[in-house]
Amino acid sequence: MPQTMEGMKSADITGVAPEEIEIRPLEIGEDGTAFRVLNEEWISRYFVLEAKDRETLGDPEGTILRKGGRMYQAWADGEVVGCVALIPMGNGVYELSKMAVSPTLHGKGIGRRLLLHTITEARALGAASLFLGSNSKLKNAVHLYEAVGFEHVPPQSLPDMHYERADVFMSMQL
Repeated sequence: MPQTMEGMKSADITGVAPEEIEIRPLEIGEDGTAFRVLNEEWISRYFVLEAKDRETLGDPEGTILRKGGRMYQAWADGEVVGCVALIPMGNGVYELSKMAVSPTLHGKGIGRRLLLHTITEARALGAASLFLGSNSKLKNAVHLYEAVGFEHVPPQSLPDMHYERADVFMSMQL
């Protein structure tokens, strides 16, 4: 049975301002439970966990970090409240994947801070471009990606993401 948000620390962080958020990388050997829990929560709320989700969330160290990818977590009051991953696809192309913010903190600018941080980190890595797959049900997420410079592209122009739920495809040249 998947762990839920209730299984995580339950500090009252609903009043946290975006500037109070600290963004840190998740390193090899560190606990990736919050990454899994935050992502399982939103995916299960809107869709169903797919095989690719279970693979990535079950072993983020092996499927992301040990393949040269990066994971970032947003922290508030000692708790992980958001996360995102950069997955290398070769030739300077990275998938922006598994972005999630605690449901109690939606609309507070944390996702934007996390996304802008990740784009900056991708540039520092020498990434040439980023791409992502999302879903039209996630209007706020799609709007955020558009607002920071992602552009809609045809799915065949991107590497295969293996997600049935993806019906919005975007990329950004860095």
